[in-house]
Amino acid sequence: MMTWLAWRQFRTSAVVTFAALVVLAVALAVTGPELVHLYDTTVKPCSSNGDCNGVTTALGNKYNVLQQLLTIIMQVAPALLGIFWGAPLVARELETGTFRLAWTQSVTRTRWLVTKLALTGLVTAALAGLLSLAVTWWYAPLDKIGANRFDGSLFGERAITPIGYALFAFAVGALLGLLIRRTLPAMAATLIVFIAVRLIFSQLIRQHLVTPLHATFTLPATVNGFASFNGGPANLTAGSPNDASLQNAWIYSARIVDASGHALTSQATANACPQLANGIQAHLPPAGSHRDIHIAPSPAAGQVLQQCITKLSSGYHTILTYQPANRYWTFQSLETAVFTAVAIALAAFSLWYLRNHLS
Repeated sequence: MMTWLAWRQFRTSAVVTFAALVVLAVALAVTGPELVHLYDTTVKPCSSNGDCNGVTTALGNKYNVLQQLLTIIMQVAPALLGIFWGAPLVARELETGTFRLAWTQSVTRTRWLVTKLALTGLVTAALAGLLSLAVTWWYAPLDKIGANRFDGSLFGERAITPIGYALFAFAVGALLGLLIRRTLPAMAATLIVFIAVRLIFSQLIRQHLVTPLHATFTLPATVNGFASFNGGPANLTAGSPNDASLQNAWIYSARIVDASGHALTSQATANACPQLANGIQAHLPPAGSHRDIHIAPSPAAGQVLQQCITKLSSGYHTILTYQPANRYWTFQSLETAVFTAVAIALAAFSLWYLRNHLS
């Protein structure tokens, strides 16, 4: 009885949402095979002659409007589920007083909330999973032509993480609705909390889920120019080398250090390569300008730069800190598990609060 009542209250929004998903799925099913065909017939063959810029650009610009639409949908869908399904789930009934009718029909408050959370939560997970599955499939040919799956925004728009985000947003909305007891304020608070947690996790926590690897490379393989920070003395900069093991890897840092692990200083660079240092200084902004600049060496300075790299290579090397591409699904699984576990904990706290603080 309670399950049927919960479904009757929820079915209209669920049916409308899934109908929109079906429309989107049809659009992806119609356009997706063309992307696969273009990749197989233009991008794959071009690798033999090494000239892929034209065909990859053409493929990347295909259905550009739809690409932008899908990006927006994947960014906002979990939050919208929390706002429109989670926040009103309890808040609306508390606000209108309709919860008392259920509680007087031999339905305990625990069963009342468990049924609502379980039913709507399962539908939320199913919707997020189906949406992510369709978008990940459609984007597969485009993601193969240069996109790094560890990219901050891309990582959360593919595979299984949207399921965890959606469940978390839903649980946050339901709890805030229970605490605030007013629908609109709960919806606004859900958006704020969801955005804040997503930003904190992606910027501060995700990189620590798995211990990164370290690899050592020579300076000629990694130095890509020089840079000045805040108008200070310039120094050599390093990046990811052209190494097959690093393809689609998540690069944390590339540090130029000596045998003792001490970083290469701008003073050491100037002492070893005075001619290069003097040439760099002429391109720098005034000290204290708080502007970072990266300078690519001109053809004339290229030989001087190479001589400097060769001289410093005897005492310095580059340490690359990174996550290999084959850890992508490890990160996907861990992040999804974290957000799902937090969602379950929030739901449990909601049940505890309902039993002990709401009458």
